[in-house]
This record gives sequence, structure tokens and C-alpha cells, in this order.
Amino acid sequence: MGDTKGSADPAAPGTGASGGPARRPARRGAGRLRGWGGVAGMALALAVAASALIPLTRHGGDDTPPTLAGPGYAQGVQAKADSCKDPEASLAPSSAGGPNIDAIKQRGKLIAGVDQNSFRWGYRNPATGTLEGFDIDLVKAIAKNILGDENAVIYRAIPTSQRIPALQNGTVDVVVRTMTVNCTRIKQASFSTAYFEAGQQVLAPKASAITGFDDSLRGKRVCVAAGSTAFDALKADAHGADYQDFTVPNQLDCLVRLQQNLVDAVVTDNALAAGQAAQDPAVQLKGSPFTTEHYGAAVKLGNSDLVQRINQVLVDYRNGGDNSPWMTAYRKWLAADLPGISGPPAPKYRAG
Repeated sequence: MGDTKGSADPAAPGTGASGGPARRPARRGAGRLRGWGGVAGMALALAVAASALIPLTRHGGDDTPPTLAGPGYAQGVQAKADSCKDPEASLAPSSAGGPNIDAIKQRGKLIAGVDQNSFRWGYRNPATGTLEGFDIDLVKAIAKNILGDENAVIYRAIPTSQRIPALQNGTVDVVVRTMTVNCTRIKQASFSTAYFEAGQQVLAPKASAITGFDDSLRGKRVCVAAGSTAFDALKADAHGADYQDFTVPNQLDCLVRLQQNLVDAVVTDNALAAGQAAQDPAVQLKGSPFTTEHYGAAVKLGNSDLVQRINQVLVDYRNGGDNSPWMTAYRKWLAADLPGISGPPAPKYRAG
């Protein structure tokens, strides 16, 4: 399926939502679904879909991306992290070509690393089997700009913890997967300007005494995705929670564990958590966001021509006010769960 338009690579055994961390949490109580019926079934269906995650190894055949960085493109694209103030500041937009764009055109497909189990963002519709969501629409816009066909995409579903490795080893050209731009990550990948702003928050059952990212987490079992900014926040100050035993590869795994009473709370981006709350009326966001997260499209470190082209795509994506492609995608996918957003974050560009 690697050469079909808008396709996803075949499944890899032993990865995804069913393949949790090496140290499994002990089940407490019956571990059964707490009467959440269809919404729990949907979450489980998406988690089952995650078992089809793509192996992060180089595939043989025509769909294997070459090492794309060319001469003059191996230097850091973003501002130096030792003076990092605005990590989301990116290169100026450009419609020019370059070695990485040329390689994509020669292949005839954009290889995109995405999620397939984050409701509203990147998820496989269980009724149609197709990938849908806010991030998927942006991938299509990038493919349309570079290749003239929004369906000229090979989708590779990747776990949260493997987003950077997928870029570094050339498995994908771009990752569009609710990925926060921060001072650590700009040493590892190059990012577009921000296309969405979110914040870390706590998700827990409505009946829970947990009040937010505070000492009400003490002694609680908190689920978090490896390689996420939520994991970094807990590592810095867990407020007495146990999270190391409940770290998983994919963020949706946390909702399933919450529904099965295997954990007491989840820490994640509120944008993702809002989608999960939409799936399950028995849970809700607790407290207020305690960080500001800027999502960016990521490419291999140094692939400057591709960063600038994606930034040009984002210029066009933002333009048009209430009728812009960004607002159209927001109304379609996110407005019901994240109301009140009037437009995308303003882009920041760095000098030089």
C-alpha cells in the first residue's frame, strides 16, 4: 500500500496501544469499563487501530525516503537553544524549491508522520477507515502545495515517543502530530511556525477529587505519554503523583486506562484532552492550563527549504479571516470541543 495515494503503511506487530511500557501497572479493582458504553467502545476502537502503527525502520522499495539534507542545509535552522526565548520563531516563508522539495517531487509522494488515534486531530474513522482530523487537513494542504494533489501522501502513524526518531532516520518527510515546539526539540528537528496554541492540563473523572495540576495529584496514578511535554512537566514536579509506572507510548492509551480504572488521571495537552472528553462524558478537564504549547510541523533538522515551503503553506492557510482554510478546519474538527478560538496564532519569524 506504500504507493497508493493517501495510504498508510502496513501494520507492524508489537507496537501501538497494545504495546505498553515494559513495566506494566498492576490492575486495581475490577479494571472494567465503568458503564461508558459506546464512547468507551470508540476509544477502544481507536486504540485497536493504533496497533497498526508503522515500524520506525527504513523500508525497502520506492517509498523509502533518502537522506534529504543537502549541502548548506545541515546547520541548525532554529535559534540557538542556549539563548532560546521564542523557540516557535521559524524561517521566513518561501515558495522556492530546494533539495528536499525536489526529492519529494521526484518521489511523487509526501511521507507524513501522523497520529491515527487522536480524536479530532488525527484519527482513523472507524466507519470509513480513512484518516481524518485537523492535522490531516494540514498535511493535505502541504501535499497540495508541493505536489499539486492533496492525496499524494503516504501516511505513517507513529507513537508520540517516536516523532523525532522518525525524522532523524528518514522514515518521514514531515511530522504533523500535535507536536509542541520547545527549546529542547529545536536541537533535534526543524519546525514551522506555530499552527495551533494549546496548554497542558489534567483530565480526570468528573467525580474525582482531583482539582488540577496541583497537590490533589499526590498518591494518584497519573498516565502520560513518553516523549511528551506532559511527561517533562511531571518529571519536573509530579506533585506526589506516580507517573513513571503509567507512562505509555501513545496518548490515547491513557484514556483507555482511565476508563478501565487503571489510572486516576491523565496529563496531556488540553486540545487532545478536549477530544477525549468529547468521546467520554464521564471525564472532564480539571483546573486550568499550566503551560502554553505551540504546535508546529516538524522536519529533519537542517531541511531549510522544506521548512520555508511549509511556512508559505501556513501563510496561505491562515489568510482569509473567518473564511480561511484554518478557520474552516477549526470549525469542522475542533470548535465543538474547543470553542471560542477566533483564529490561528500569529506566526513568528526569526531574523537572518
